[in-house]
Amino acid sequence: MRVLLADDSDLILRRLQEMLIVHNHVEIVGVLRNGTDTLEALRILKPDLAIVDIKMPGLSGLEVLKEIRKEDKIVKFIILTFYSLDYYRQLAIQSGADYFINKADDFDKVSLLVAGMR
Repeated sequence: MRVLLADDSDLILRRLQEMLIVHNHVEIVGVLRNGTDTLEALRILKPDLAIVDIKMPGLSGLEVLKEIRKEDKIVKFIILTFYSLDYYRQLAIQSGADYFINKADDFDKVSLLVAGMR
């Protein structure tokens, strides 16, 4: 599975890479730090899964998700955030996210989700 990672935090990006490298079926095809580059990379790299922060410089993760859903309904999206309010969860789901993960409480679930995807 080809995975694209996008977050403006180097720490989060490193942790994601460490989590996912142990899965033999995962190939990390892109690591981005802003929404504008993320949207372009999604269009070019066509990953199977995108793990994207909700708030990034340039375009937000939700803006990226809304734009890419106009072109690609297949790529799976995990939206990451420290904003755990149901409001943000609803926005993510309405925008086309497959999963919504609170970084503060559920970050380790990313690895479990990816392990179950093939």
